[in-house]
Amino acid sequence: MNNPVNLCVLGIQTGRCVKYNNTHKTCEVRAWCPVESKTTPEPAILASAENFTVLIKNTIHFAALGYTRKNILPEYNVSCKYNKVTAPRCPIFRLGDILSAAGEKFSQVAILGGIMGIEINWNCDLDPWAFSCHPQYSFRRLDDKAVDESLFPGLSFRFARHYKAQDQTERRTLIKANGIRFDIQVYGTGGQFRFLELVIFIGSYLSYFGLATVVIDFLISQYYKGCCSPNSGQRYYDEQKYKEIQGPSILTSCLDLMFVSFVDQDDIILIDKKLRRSLQETKGHKIKRGAFTSREIFRRIEDPGAIGIELLPVTTKALSKASAIPAWCQCLKCHKEKEFENQLCCRSKKGECITNSDMFKKLVLDRHTLVYILQYNDPLLNTHSIVSEKLVKCAEEQYIQWRFGSNKDILAFSKVPSCCKFEIRNAFDSNIQETLLHAKEQSASDASQTPLLKQHH
Repeated sequence: MNNPVNLCVLGIQTGRCVKYNNTHKTCEVRAWCPVESKTTPEPAILASAENFTVLIKNTIHFAALGYTRKNILPEYNVSCKYNKVTAPRCPIFRLGDILSAAGEKFSQVAILGGIMGIEINWNCDLDPWAFSCHPQYSFRRLDDKAVDESLFPGLSFRFARHYKAQDQTERRTLIKANGIRFDIQVYGTGGQFRFLELVIFIGSYLSYFGLATVVIDFLISQYYKGCCSPNSGQRYYDEQKYKEIQGPSILTSCLDLMFVSFVDQDDIILIDKKLRRSLQETKGHKIKRGAFTSREIFRRIEDPGAIGIELLPVTTKALSKASAIPAWCQCLKCHKEKEFENQLCCRSKKGECITNSDMFKKLVLDRHTLVYILQYNDPLLNTHSIVSEKLVKCAEEQYIQWRFGSNKDILAFSKVPSCCKFEIRNAFDSNIQETLLHAKEQSASDASQTPLLKQHH
């Protein structure tokens, strides 16, 4: 085709000059559709539509509660019209009133068209004693009403009417229409009291109260009485909140747990870690000691004639001093030990040994006291058949109860110092006494040799 295409006329020029009107002619253009006019008729062609009414039917269903509700109730008057004040629940709406409630004028919107939103909000309380479930209507414009800034302002749509001319050729008429579209949006919530839900709700909030104690403890720990004061608010809070008992609750499976008592300290030392050096030098936690309450034992100590047995003298001999006193010893009477847990002295600082005290001799080394305790546990025990091992074990238990108190948890993990162990075994263990004699004879025969210590385990 040799005819030029002019994009400004939206088609192909045929080269013919045809009559346009009574006074003008124009170039004929071959095209499918006629050229659209950008202008719309004013005022709106259907201006009377402002008084049209629309009936909105809406049904909601709360599946979890098994409740269905409609916005049209039998008691409504069919001739009512929606009014925000006088008839807020009427489902019949005047188009002009809808646009007025959205802040628009029907006469202006009807020219270019627009999109209006009708929102129906349901807030339902389905409890029988406070039932309330009614719709609330609101209106707003959804499209951009700034005509100058929009490429296609308003709302327009096209539709065609197809037909045949007299010569049986198919023809169509394309119609561009501007109008107002109404979009209905439904929102809603429904609630009903259920006892099970209340229990779950309360339980979930109780967990937050438990968390509050952790937060309070943290805030209190951040408060200090003074910049240089060692006593913080946390320590005062702990003293008021917690009650201190005699000794902790101990699991019997705790293999690394040990208790130590020094004669020059009032507290018991708790050690709950693996030893990397001597028990004497290991740092631990201090706890208050329990009182020794066995009054009957003290009464028997003061009355040695209560039991009709012969009191044997306590052997107070000692082995020759070792060539060097252990570095961890503070009383100068301890002996070398291989295991860290046995490297323990009766004192934390230099001073006199506890084995020199009268109480140690009466309570721990007194044979009469130990025999009485053994007979207290076994009334039919023959005093002449008591072996030295029982006396040694009983003497160590006496020392532990004396120094650590009567707390059963502490007794199982208490440690006896090396000096006290040796004095006890020196007094009651026959093997130790034989070793003493042998060591004495050997030292007399060969003064140049250093006597060897042999300890019975």
